[in-house]
Amino acid sequence: MNNDTNKHLIPNLIEGVLSDPGQHVDNIFSAVWKNLNVNKLIEQSGFKKRTGLAITESVFLLVLWKWVNVPSISKFCQKSLETFTNAKKDVMYELLKREDIDWRGLNTKIAKTIYQQRDIASSSLKVYILDDSVKKRRGKKMEGVSSHFDHTEGRHVMGQQVLTLGLTTEAHFMPLDSQIYVSKTKAQGLIRAFKDKRSIVSKRYEEATQQTKPELAKRMLARATRHGLLADYLAADAWFGTKPMIQTALSLNLIAVLRMKKNKMKYHIQTPKGKTEALDAKSLYQYAVKGEWKKVRGMPYRAVTMDVELDIDQEGQKHPNRIKVQLLFVRGASGDDKATVGKKDWALFLTTDPDMSLSKTLEIYALRWGIEVYFKEAKQHLGFLKEQTWTFASHTASIHLTAIRYLLLVYVKCENEDLRISDIRSQVNDQVTTLDFAKRLWQLFRALISGALDNLNQGIKKSSKAIMDVIDDRVSQFFTQALQLDTFTLKMEFE
Repeated sequence: MNNDTNKHLIPNLIEGVLSDPGQHVDNIFSAVWKNLNVNKLIEQSGFKKRTGLAITESVFLLVLWKWVNVPSISKFCQKSLETFTNAKKDVMYELLKREDIDWRGLNTKIAKTIYQQRDIASSSLKVYILDDSVKKRRGKKMEGVSSHFDHTEGRHVMGQQVLTLGLTTEAHFMPLDSQIYVSKTKAQGLIRAFKDKRSIVSKRYEEATQQTKPELAKRMLARATRHGLLADYLAADAWFGTKPMIQTALSLNLIAVLRMKKNKMKYHIQTPKGKTEALDAKSLYQYAVKGEWKKVRGMPYRAVTMDVELDIDQEGQKHPNRIKVQLLFVRGASGDDKATVGKKDWALFLTTDPDMSLSKTLEIYALRWGIEVYFKEAKQHLGFLKEQTWTFASHTASIHLTAIRYLLLVYVKCENEDLRISDIRSQVNDQVTTLDFAKRLWQLFRALISGALDNLNQGIKKSSKAIMDVIDDRVSQFFTQALQLDTFTLKMEFE
């Protein structure tokens, strides 16, 4: 259907009401989709579909369904699918299961578009953030599930661990890449072999099962820099406080700010007698930190900084590869300048820039909070691994669809700095749900009108069916244009 946007689809009085800024016809979701030119990015990512519903509309539906207040794709198809398309539910499930779709590529292209349009490169602080999150999942047929330690519960659980790389500034966090990691413990393999072992999903599965998390992280960081999504720093929690991670940061010209474990890793320090000693974190604390705490100006912390050397090569190498790093020991402090925590309750941070100030080290590490907010939104509201499917292909699609939904919210936040991500998400939910409700309400009105016309049929020259066809056509055009899915609008995106 080729609709003319100047054509009046509804009476002027109603059109005036619906065009009021307070109404929800020109909804945020479809507006952002158009402004980011997502349809073009989908085609650039190599998405193809030979028959049936266009691939761009299929992706639109998969991104859209979580904005309607339904718990699953199945419920969305039962209650709301016909509001947005004439397609059947199989369209969505078939796309999720496809092994040739590069969801990672689309995720990257949308992030890069925002990075360029919003001039993220000019931000004074640009930090890569690495973290992982565990989604508990059960089922003998669930592919890619294994045992992982869940820090929130303090025990091992069966589920999927997703490693995520994000880029954060003082104002925004953008998820750039994600990868499922399958551990060697209680791992559940494939129920069915991949149709093509050279496919995108097959290669992703090989990554998930054969590579370690540091190896996955290294490839994700290299991929982000290769696509021009550049940062100056890398921040991560203690799980990534390892020599390989430090090596990766240095190889990419990144300044690492990492929380470190209190393990047996040795740091080399010059003693007052001029000798070099290799001490672990606990020994350093006893040797040079205990009793030397100093209040951090403007922050509720006490801290001690220390310049040391670290051999970043693995143990057993004949020639040490020592680099200068700065260690930062931190503990909380109360308002009366007294420590509020026990003697053992201190944290250790490392930065590969020995000249970095204490306050900047803490400022950069604090930006990690952006990825925590992302994981919370993803799990509670954005459909993170909630498609109720069992294939590894659909799980891979899910983690990137979640990131894409969040990136759309980030785009809106860039235009409305006063709004929080949760505020924008609520607005999108309200607007799309309102359109869905309006369409279903029309079905009720249609039944009432049709019944009335049947009673008046004898006195009307045209049959009630012909009249209803005209009404249906006008209303259908209105809802299509309200969602900005009409042919005219979609074509305009490519001009």
